[in-house]
This record gives sequence, structure tokens and C-alpha cells, in this order.
Amino acid sequence: MPPAATLSAATPALTARNGLALTAVCLVALMFGLEISSVPVILPTLERELGTGFQDAQWIMNAYTLACTSVLMAAGTLADRFGRRRMLVLCLWVFGLASLACGLADHAPTLIAARFVQGVGAGAMMICQFAILSHLFREPAARARAFAIWGVIAGIGLGFGPMVGALILAIADWRWVFLVHVPLTVFTLALLHISVQESRDPAAHRLDIAGMLTLTLSVFALVYFITQGTEQGFGTAPMLGWAGLAIGGLLLFIVVERRSAQPMFDFSVFRIQRFNGALMGSIGMNFSFWPFMIYLPLYFQAGLGYDTLTTGGALLAYTLPTLLVPPLAERLALRYGAERIIPLGLGLMGAGFLAMATANGTGHPSLSWMLASCVIAGVGLALTNSPTTNTTTGAVSADRAGMASGIDLSARLITLALNIALMGLVLLLGISHYLAEVLPATTASQWPALSQEIAAGKLEVPGLAISQAQAGLRQGAGWAMLFAGLGAGVLALLSGYFFRRGR
Repeated sequence: MPPAATLSAATPALTARNGLALTAVCLVALMFGLEISSVPVILPTLERELGTGFQDAQWIMNAYTLACTSVLMAAGTLADRFGRRRMLVLCLWVFGLASLACGLADHAPTLIAARFVQGVGAGAMMICQFAILSHLFREPAARARAFAIWGVIAGIGLGFGPMVGALILAIADWRWVFLVHVPLTVFTLALLHISVQESRDPAAHRLDIAGMLTLTLSVFALVYFITQGTEQGFGTAPMLGWAGLAIGGLLLFIVVERRSAQPMFDFSVFRIQRFNGALMGSIGMNFSFWPFMIYLPLYFQAGLGYDTLTTGGALLAYTLPTLLVPPLAERLALRYGAERIIPLGLGLMGAGFLAMATANGTGHPSLSWMLASCVIAGVGLALTNSPTTNTTTGAVSADRAGMASGIDLSARLITLALNIALMGLVLLLGISHYLAEVLPATTASQWPALSQEIAAGKLEVPGLAISQAQAGLRQGAGWAMLFAGLGAGVLALLSGYFFRRGR
């Protein structure tokens, strides 16, 4: 009797501890999502208060994304080897202190550097939390419930981030978009201390440092080439050097991974057509939906004249379907197959952007039409996201699921970083095209600088009326909408093609 009584008394305590651990992990997911979706709302404010330019705004977002990508594969291996709890605690300290530095920054370079450090902590802590949840919840039903709760909270962070950012701007200072993470981090650390026990994997793989460094170098060099080339000229020697570094880094990465006994990228998975079809979904979401969110607040506020709260509401229409639609997406994928739902989601996403571009092309874009277009794009993303994740891991054998998941997440982050830069380039080209129509040809040398000013939301530029600068910004945004819509449409066709071949 005493042993049974002891077990009965211990079970509620164990359940309570796991509940606290799940709360801590969900807070990690919440903070990660907020740092992606709430920061774009404050970019126009940063331009006014810190004097940030268009390229600064791109780097404020890309520094976070590139840092996440650079530590993604290493974090999982280090956590398995040295302890998942210890690694997560370390990453939370990095994230919390970097968030404090972001909130105290007085200059754009300081903010960008702090965002990079914040991204290092964020990327690593995202990987650690998956391992902790899997270790704590080993029974399939309990694990499914835990990951379902985690998914809802992560969706809240991404979906409501724009509204949170807008509310913070309305009642406080932009700095609190970053500073709010400091008390959240402290609270999360306290929960981890009392609820999560240390766990390791004695058979952890060797850290693929060469692969990690060459991939990060290649992506960073390509993003730098795209971002800075608009100012310095793509054909100049320094920019060509960065382009060469990007290509060389990529080739070296391929050589390193093919020769590694334990590569972080096993290229043989690309022979699995079902995996490729799902991967097009991962690329498509971050080719169009998430990069364009960086430029939407600027477009709504400077291009259409919305106030901060209206902008937050419009962004909520853009992101809220990512929280509400996933359960429907899962049921549709089970009934009709991911091979139909993923291309459908990508196609809807593309249709949303094309509808947005059509509304933008009218003299006075209708708010209801714009909101409907945002909802369509959001529904498309939600239909794509969850089936894509399940299919990339389910298309390979169980022992390769972790590696496939890593490729999937890396593809998302790398595509996001590249397309923040590419979409910014398309935006600038659209503005320059408008300037060529309204300004004399003798001022052509000034167009690139003027385009950057307008793209940063500075509508009072020499030689242009504010209404003309606003029209130029709208034309540039329209080009970016077409770029996003056509890109998502092409990837929908590619996804369908790979799935058909996989049959």
C-alpha cells in the first residue's frame, strides 16, 4: 500500500510540473513570434525617431532572420550534447539581454547589432524547446496535446503581433516592443527553473561547423549584395565581390556537406518528390507572405494614410487567419491529401496578392477590398503551413525526420532573408519607374536616392509634391504585390508538379 500511495501522490505533482514546463515553452514561442510580427509596425516610427533609412529597416528585420538561420542546426546538436535545459536557459539570457539592448538603442547600427544577437538567442531557443517538449511528453496523446497547445500560442504571437505593436505605439513608446520581452524572459526562466529537468542525448551527432559557417556566409553575402547594390551599384567591384563570395560560399557548402559523415543537409532527400512538393510550400510562404509584411505598415501608413491603429487592424486581417484556419487545414489535408491542399494554399496566397495589387491600382483603394485581399492571402498561408511541416517530415524515414525538419525550417528562414531584400529591390524599382515618368531626365542620377527616401516613408522630397511621392510609394508597393503574387503562383505550380511526380 505505501508504494501505491506514494505513486498516486506523485502523479499530480508530475502533471503540474509538466504543465509549468509547457507554459514556459509556450512563452518562448510567443516571444519568438512577437519579434517577427510586431516589429514591422514600428519601422515607420523608427524612421522618424532614429533617422533610419530604407536599408536600415531591411537590416533591422534581416539581422534577426539571418542570426536565427546561422545557429539553427548548431543549436540542436549543442543542446543534445550539453543539455537541453542548460542551452535553453543560456539562449533566454542572450535573448532577454539583447531585447534590453534593442529597447535602449539610440542609433540604427546599435539596434541592428542588438537584433542580430537577439536572433541568435531566438533561433537557438526555438530548437531547444522542441527537444524539451518531446522529452517531457513521451506518451503520443499527451505529446499531441502539448504540441497543439504550443502551436496555438505560437500562432497567437505571429497573428496578434501587429496589433500588439500598434497598441504599444498608441499607449507607450516604440522601445516597449522590445522591452516587454525582458520581464517575460525573467518569468520564463523562473518557470524553467522549477519545472524542467535536464536531459541529454548521449549519441548526439558531431557539430557540423563547416557546413554552418559556409551556409551562413553564402546567405549573408547574397543578402548584402541585393540590399546594398541598389545604393552602390550592382556592377561595382565591391558588389561583384560580394556576389562572388555568395556563389563561392554556396559551392563550398555543397562540397562540405557531400563529404561530411554527418551532414546537416542530406541532399539525397531531394530525390523524394513528395518532400520537394512540400518544400515548395515552405519556400512559397516566405517568398511572399512574411517578407511583404515588412513593407505593409509603411504602405498602409505612408501610402494610404492609415493611422497606427487602423494599420494594426489591417495587419491583423493579414495575420489572423494563420491562427484560425490551421485546424481546418489539417482536416482538409487528411481528407483530400497534402498534395492538393499545399498547392491550393499557395494559389490562394498568390490570388490574395494579385487582388491586393488590383485594389492598389485604383485611384482610391477601398479599405474593405484591401482587407479582403489580406484575408485571402492569410488563408492561403494557413492552408499551406501546417500540411507542409507534416509532409516534409513524413516524407522521409523516422530516423531522418529531424534532419528533414531542419531543412524545412532553414529553407523558410533563408527564403525569408533573401526575399526581404528582393522585395525591397522590387519596391525601389517601382518607385524609380514612377520618378522617371514625373521628373526630368536630367535628374536621373538623383532617382536612386529619392527612391530610398520615399521607400522609407519620407514623402517630403525635393522636386516632388507629397501626393506624387505617395503615388510613387504606391506604385512601388504594387510592383512588390505582383512579385509576391506571381512568385506564389509559380511555386504552387511547382509544388503540384513535384507531388504528381511523387505518385
